[in-house]
Amino acid sequence: MTIRKTLLAAMAAAATVFSVSSVAEENYTLRLAQTWGPNSPVLGETVQHMADMAETMSDGRLQIRIDPSNKHKAPFGIFDLVRNGQYDMGHTASYYYKGSIPNAMYFTTIPFGLIAPEMYAWFYHGEGMELMQKVYEPYGMLSFPGGNTGNQMGGWFRKEINSLEDLKGLKMRTPGFAGEVMSELGVAVTNLPPGELYTALERGTVDAVEWVGPALDFQMGFHQIAKYYYSGWQEPGAEVQFLINKKTWEELPKDLQEILRVSMRTAAYDMYIQSTHQSGVAWDRMKEDYPDVTHKVFPPEVIDALRSTTNRLLAEAAEKDPLAKEIIDSQRDYLKQVRQWTNISDKAYLNSVAED
Repeated sequence: MTIRKTLLAAMAAAATVFSVSSVAEENYTLRLAQTWGPNSPVLGETVQHMADMAETMSDGRLQIRIDPSNKHKAPFGIFDLVRNGQYDMGHTASYYYKGSIPNAMYFTTIPFGLIAPEMYAWFYHGEGMELMQKVYEPYGMLSFPGGNTGNQMGGWFRKEINSLEDLKGLKMRTPGFAGEVMSELGVAVTNLPPGELYTALERGTVDAVEWVGPALDFQMGFHQIAKYYYSGWQEPGAEVQFLINKKTWEELPKDLQEILRVSMRTAAYDMYIQSTHQSGVAWDRMKEDYPDVTHKVFPPEVIDALRSTTNRLLAEAAEKDPLAKEIIDSQRDYLKQVRQWTNISDKAYLNSVAED
């Protein structure tokens, strides 16, 4: 919190120095709808952080009013709210809208794909931003990276998963492309909004829940119901997004466009490091306070089936849609290149210094 206050103070000083006749310049108030509920940790804090920076850097000329999901009543309707002009901006995850705009889901994450640093590198130094705009342009919107959770956990399970047979008939909340993969393996997949997850798991509406990781899972209370906590495969670097109505964007002066762009990018990175910090804190507390929670990894048989199914579904999507093929190929080619570095740097370091 101290770092954020220092950053905002520095931005305020810069705004004072470089502001030109701001008194005479027009003020703008944008409305933003988010998927998350009020006081949502990490996700909601990211949106507020972005809005605070934009206001500070613009010397008050750009203000963003944030409505949580209990206000607009459409946690999975952010895409339409922004496209139709009911809101100027949104903060959500693109894979929630795969039914309306299938190619959007690849910009959240792909199973067995890019981890968070690699994903950001693809966005800003590869073809990610260009391809993302290619998808959203026909809908009159712009999309920007809105924060990364890092590698997400595979979910909370009431029963241990020892084989593929254990997945058949399992009722599970898991969204996006991973949901399609799980469905192919016999899982009864559903996608519930965050506010309904605990109750669904408690009442047995679902047998397993995949949300994020310790930073957000702990405060949801899943560990009080399900004992087995599995490492992930499905979201190696899950990126949420800022959506902006293109007409709104074009009505902003160039300096406010740049202030908004910088605010979104900075808040997105801050979410990634905040998620890393809070996951470490939450996991440490969870192990101490709830020793019955058992960390697991899926057996090789299950991982192999998940991987082969993922590859098959990606190939089918690429065959049906030229733009899907362009996105999938771009991520795959970038992964092939950048993962060599990840393997001889981060992976090699963690393996070489690991203690039993």
